Amino acid sequence: MPEQCTSHDHSVTATLTAEAGVAEDVGVAAPAVPSASRSRSAAGVLPQRAALYLLASIIVSFLAASSAPTPLYAVYQQEWGFSPVTTTLVFGVYAIAVLVSLLTLGRLSDHLGRRPVLLVALAAQAAAMVVFATAHGVPELMIGRVIQGLSTGAALGAVGAGMLDIDKRRGTVANSFAPGLGTASGSLISAFLVQFLPAPTHLVYLALVAVFAVQAVGVYLMRETLTPTPGALGTLVPDIKLPRTVRRAVLNAAPVLIAVWALAGFYGSLGPALVRTLTHSTSMVYGGLALFVLAGVAAVATLVLRTAPPRGVMFTGIGTLVAGVALTLVAIQAGSPALFFVGSAIAGVGFGSGFQGGIRSVMPLTAAHERSGVLSLLYVVSYLGMGLPAVIAGYLVVHAGGLITTAKEYGAAIIVLALLALVGLVTEKRDVGAAVRH
Repeated sequence: MPEQCTSHDHSVTATLTAEAGVAEDVGVAAPAVPSASRSRSAAGVLPQRAALYLLASIIVSFLAASSAPTPLYAVYQQEWGFSPVTTTLVFGVYAIAVLVSLLTLGRLSDHLGRRPVLLVALAAQAAAMVVFATAHGVPELMIGRVIQGLSTGAALGAVGAGMLDIDKRRGTVANSFAPGLGTASGSLISAFLVQFLPAPTHLVYLALVAVFAVQAVGVYLMRETLTPTPGALGTLVPDIKLPRTVRRAVLNAAPVLIAVWALAGFYGSLGPALVRTLTHSTSMVYGGLALFVLAGVAAVATLVLRTAPPRGVMFTGIGTLVAGVALTLVAIQAGSPALFFVGSAIAGVGFGSGFQGGIRSVMPLTAAHERSGVLSLLYVVSYLGMGLPAVIAGYLVVHAGGLITTAKEYGAAIIVLALLALVGLVTEKRDVGAAVRH
C-alpha cells in the first residue's frame, strides 16, 4: 500500500494464488519448492513456517516505515516552513526511488537468492531511519526517502517471491494481507507516538531500527529458498519485458492497480491535511487515521476475499472503489468527517480487493524463476500510479484551486480510471467468450 500504500508504500505486495486450485484452473502446474529450500544451509536453522511469518513481518515493517512519516509532515511543515508541494515531492521522491530500484534490483534475488538481498535491504532501511531521526531539514528527508525507496524496491520482489517459494497457499494470504497491515499500522502508531510521547520526530524511527535489526537476525537464520544462478549483473539493466504468458493479464490488471494506488498515494500525501480541514482539528491522530482506515479495511478485505475467483475480486474492487470515492466526494462537499471516514472504509475494500484481484490474475501464470521479475514490474505500475498523481495534486493545491478543490478533482479522476478498468475487464470477457464459441 502506498507510502503505502506503501506497498506501499509506499507494498505494495504480490500474490501467486488464493488457493491451490487456481493454478489448476488456469492450466499451470504448481511448481515444486526449489531444492535449496529442502536442504539446510549453514545458517538455515529457522523452521519454514517461522520463516514465512518472518518474511511477512518484513513487508509489514517496510510499509509501516514508509507510512510512518505521514502524520509527521505537519510537524515538519511547522518546524521548517515548507508548502504542500514540498510534502508531495518528499512523497514522490520515495515512489521514484522505489521505481528505479524495482527496475534495476527487482530481479536480483532470482539469481543471488532471497537472503542476501533481504539482508542488505534491511541494513539500508535501518540507515534510512537514522537519517530521518537526525534530519534538520528537507534535504535530509529527501535523502532518507531515497534510501528507503531503493531498499524497499529491492526487497519487495525478494520477500514476496520468498514467501511463495516456501508455501504458495499461505504465502498468497500473507502477500495480500501484509501490505495493508503495514501501511495501516505505520501511520496510526506513528500518529499516536507523535501525539502522546516525547521526541516525536525521533522515537518512531529509532523503534523501527530495532525492528529491522531483529528481522535481520531472523533472515540470517532462515534457509535460502532458491538456488543461486548466474546472471545477476545482467538483471541490473532495466528490462520491462514480460513473459508472453502474462502479457494480457498484466494489461487488464494495470488500470485497476493504478487506480487503487493513486488513491493510496493521495491518502498518504495529502490525506492528513484534508482530514484536519474537515475535522477542524490539529490532532496528529486524525492525520494518521484516514490512511489507517483505508489500508486497514483493505487488509481485512484481502482476507475475506482470499478464496474468491480473482476476476470476481477485481470486479468487487472496482465497484467498491467507485462507490467509496464517490461517497468521500459527497462528504468533502458537505464538510462531514464521519461520512468521509465511511467513504474511506468502502474505498478501502476497493483498494484491498482491486490490488489482490489484479495480482492474483497474473501470478499463477509465472514460472518460479520469473516470479521476482514479474512481481517487480507489477510494483512499477503500482508505484507509478501512487507517486505521479500525488505530486501533481500537491502542485494543484498550491497553484490552482486549493486542497478541497484538488481533492474533488483527484477523486473524480480515480473514478474515471476505475470505470476504464471496468470496460477493459468486460471487453476481455466478451473477447474470451467469442474465442471459445469459434
